[in-house]
Amino acid sequence: MQAMESDILDHLDLRLLAALEVNARASFSRLGAVLGVSDQTVARRYRKLCAQAGLRVVAVRDADRLGQDQWTLRLRCVPDSAQTIADALARRADTNWIGIASGGTEVVFGTRPRNPGDRDDLLLGKLPRTPRVLEIRAYQLLHRFEGGPRGWTRKFRLLDDDEKAQLRPDPVTSTGPARLDPEDEALVTALERDGRATYPELQRVTGRSESAVKRRLGALLASGAVYIDVEYDSGVIGYPLAATLWITTTPGALHTVGRALAAHDPIAHAAATAGPSNILATAVVRGAADLYAYLSGPLGRLEGVQHVEASPFLRRVKQLTYPRPGR
Repeated sequence: MQAMESDILDHLDLRLLAALEVNARASFSRLGAVLGVSDQTVARRYRKLCAQAGLRVVAVRDADRLGQDQWTLRLRCVPDSAQTIADALARRADTNWIGIASGGTEVVFGTRPRNPGDRDDLLLGKLPRTPRVLEIRAYQLLHRFEGGPRGWTRKFRLLDDDEKAQLRPDPVTSTGPARLDPEDEALVTALERDGRATYPELQRVTGRSESAVKRRLGALLASGAVYIDVEYDSGVIGYPLAATLWITTTPGALHTVGRALAAHDPIAHAAATAGPSNILATAVVRGAADLYAYLSGPLGRLEGVQHVEASPFLRRVKQLTYPRPGR
């Protein structure tokens, strides 16, 4: 897959995005050494990406590793109500991405309830009572094939193996299973606001010593309880169209199809689900022609695929942990 330079971003900008997906907390000097430019150049390009490409670095609690529920919900709405419903959902702390699809008649979103009570409050309480919601379809995520800590820009092959090795954080041995303790809340919350917060900044918000913060963050990252993610507007790099794919396979082909999807360039996320479809995926492409080529080609040729429905997003309302710029 080829990354497309635009009037906004050039090849160095794209390589910086790819480097941040390998290690989003790397210092500007370390990034510059790998990319072959000065740390001042990296700092300028980073600020440019934030201002013009919607770049944001945030910590994400990995629900897969923490054993927490994850759901994707598909709401069929009265057309003129989709934006209002999406905006209300965006204010909820337990929603992590929201899009308006299907010509403005659907709101599709992901939610990570912290406990069964929050899940039931949303699925059994608030949504069924929401005016102008005509239908609710719920898909529980069972297994992740693609996405999470694996960044999508790696598929552009902008960095070679040696550059990736130089960027990766120093290894930390995990001392236990992935978990978040109550005393981790201040640390993780600060990183959800700014995944590049410095250790002195994290020391101030947590009240723990800088060395203790560094050790605990290293342990959280090593265990997989938390990862540092990179969010940006894919349209700025020439891929403005995203679509949710609702895929039904034969039971015996579920895992092989999911593994195959993960290797396809357009797929940014794919997971096995319990619900009306048994695989949910997100494809990111240049436009309608490329979406057609993918559906009729690589996806259509997969053995075991019985049915595919594509829901292109008209608008993305929320991504990761915050409303998108301009919302």
